Amino acid sequence: MKNYYKALLITAIVVLSSFILFKPAQKPTLWLIGDSTVRNGTYGRGDGGLWGWGSFIQNLFDTTKISVQNKAFGGTSSHTFRTLSFWNKVEPYIKPGDFVLIQFGHNDGNPTTLKGNGDDSAEVTNPRTQKTEMVHSFGWNIRQYIKETKAKGGIPIVLSLVPRNMWKDGKVDRVGADYVEWDKAAAAQEGVEFIDLNKIIADRYDTFGQDTVLARYFTIKDHTHTIEAGAKLNAACVVEGLRTLKHDPFKKYLLN
Repeated sequence: MKNYYKALLITAIVVLSSFILFKPAQKPTLWLIGDSTVRNGTYGRGDGGLWGWGSFIQNLFDTTKISVQNKAFGGTSSHTFRTLSFWNKVEPYIKPGDFVLIQFGHNDGNPTTLKGNGDDSAEVTNPRTQKTEMVHSFGWNIRQYIKETKAKGGIPIVLSLVPRNMWKDGKVDRVGADYVEWDKAAAAQEGVEFIDLNKIIADRYDTFGQDTVLARYFTIKDHTHTIEAGAKLNAACVVEGLRTLKHDPFKKYLLN
């Protein structure tokens, strides 16, 4: 009888060990952080018929191999995404091998974000709360997201802000060019990949022309947020940028 129980115990140990040794690898997560051009509406439901590209990008991935989590929030800047605790809903859950796409800029033109990519800081009065806050440069904010992602074993990728539907001399007016350069500089300083999404989309708009872009992708009342078709185009442009990255890290996760 003792031999029977001994054999049973050994069998149980072997079976348990097999589960431990051959536990399927957890699929990576693609995290998206940013503003309403990534996720529009309180619940990302396209309030007012306006959508962010993050609401559709998962359709371009094989979600049996990678999870897509859109944690962007409308109205946030590179500063307030952290101070309003939205980053706290992402950073603790980043695991080794995850990707984090970082896109800010549209809401950073206020006193709570200093211009540039420097290490300077200042105490300012937040115009919304009327409270004094310590603030840093746009590039410094981006570099903190990069550093904290890397500290968790994640792979940060910086994207420049999407262009607005604003035109000059028949071409998209590249408003926000400073933020593009600060994004690029912050990414280079931290040794991570940068995708100039602003250029990819603006170049696409230029080929279509002003009238077509307005008719297909925007409403006449809003030159920043796209309708569904525009969000899907922008999502495709994000993927276009991802395909250019060194070593093509998304090849095995993308459809087609």
